[in-house]
Amino acid sequence: MKSIFAALTLSLVASTAMAAPKCDTPKEKWQPKEALQKQLEGEGWKVKKIKTENGCYEAYATKASGEKLERFFDPVSFKAMGDDK
Repeated sequence: MKSIFAALTLSLVASTAMAAPKCDTPKEKWQPKEALQKQLEGEGWKVKKIKTENGCYEAYATKASGEKLERFFDPVSFKAMGDDK
């Protein structure tokens, strides 16, 4: 029983650590999604979708090489948050 509890606790901690980043900037300060898309396309990304997640922008795109990307961005500075998925 203890091992089951330990495994469940460990998986909960791991899933929390893997959660999406959180951005706390008020929406009135955000840049439009279209500006982020233009920036990413200028860097050679083919943007499929940009959505809002935990107050951040989440972009789904592919590189020219065909590599798929999923990355979070600060909606004000467009700074990348976290790692590629």
